Amino acid sequence: MYIKNHQLTPAQQITSPNYDQRSDPTDISLIVIHCISLPEGQFDTPYIDQLFTNQLKATEHVSFAEICHLEVSSHILIKRNGAIKQYVPFDQRAWHAGVSCYKGREKCNDFSIGIELEGTIDTRYTEIQYQQLADLAYCLMQTYDKLCPENITGHSNIAPQRKADPGIFFDWVKFYRLLNLRLGTSDQQNTD
Repeated sequence: MYIKNHQLTPAQQITSPNYDQRSDPTDISLIVIHCISLPEGQFDTPYIDQLFTNQLKATEHVSFAEICHLEVSSHILIKRNGAIKQYVPFDQRAWHAGVSCYKGREKCNDFSIGIELEGTIDTRYTEIQYQQLADLAYCLMQTYDKLCPENITGHSNIAPQRKADPGIFFDWVKFYRLLNLRLGTSDQQNTD
């Protein structure tokens, strides 16, 4: 896994129109972990791609009527089987965080990379998702020097009144154990 021209290899590249330029392209200093499934609780459907590319139809499912008009995206999706899709180059601002604040800084889209895990807030994530997420976080930290383990957080921590993802079943201890192995550091008490 490596990054070339702000694109992850070997991720499947699916271009979302829902992004713009960062105000400071050198300020990539936060990783935000989300979860998504469409419809809620159903996996391996085409609807996440459709949502992020403005092609989701309200008629496909009753729950889509309230979200099909949204212009949203994330940089990365890690599916339950470990497959990775990229929708927005890392140097661009994806529209994943919404109204948000991290350590006193608002507008987290400006300086963050959004990673979606295919899942829900009340289901456990797969082992391969943790492996891929740790590999990806390590790769991002090797590429963008402002990223560090202390600046990886969940959507729920930057928008606590609105969001609960990645949820109570996301195992922060496991994730940091895997990341620390890649970084060559001992287990730290990095729990979000």
